[in-house]
Amino acid sequence: MIDVKGAVKNAGLYELPSGSRINDAIQAAGGFLPEADSRSINLAVIVLDESAVYVPTQGEEILTPVTATAGGSAEPGLINVNSADEEELTELPGIGPAKAAAIVAHRTENGPFEAIEQLMDVTGIGEKSFEQLKELVSIK
Repeated sequence: MIDVKGAVKNAGLYELPSGSRINDAIQAAGGFLPEADSRSINLAVIVLDESAVYVPTQGEEILTPVTATAGGSAEPGLINVNSADEEELTELPGIGPAKAAAIVAHRTENGPFEAIEQLMDVTGIGEKSFEQLKELVSIK
């Protein structure tokens, strides 16, 4: 379920398929209202289950970037690899139960990740996997 709020025609909760983007959530809510500030939203961001999308009005002061926000992450729209559990990690592309367990084990044994690039130190995550993940995760 995605919570779509703000300057959309029909704000509310919407069930979207996995891999849906902010654009899909806004379309499910009937699209932008005329006063919506659509330029401040990255429509290409993938929304995660239990996230919220807020569409500001033109001239509205935004204190944080407008993206999908998921519980457990300090940075909107991103999964925090230092606090996410295995279930949350499996929402990421290319991360199944084994890689999610490896991320949690690496974090437990070595302490929190200090740079996103350290994900490549985890067994099973190479450069190709990292390229898929780097824009979707945070360490804060």
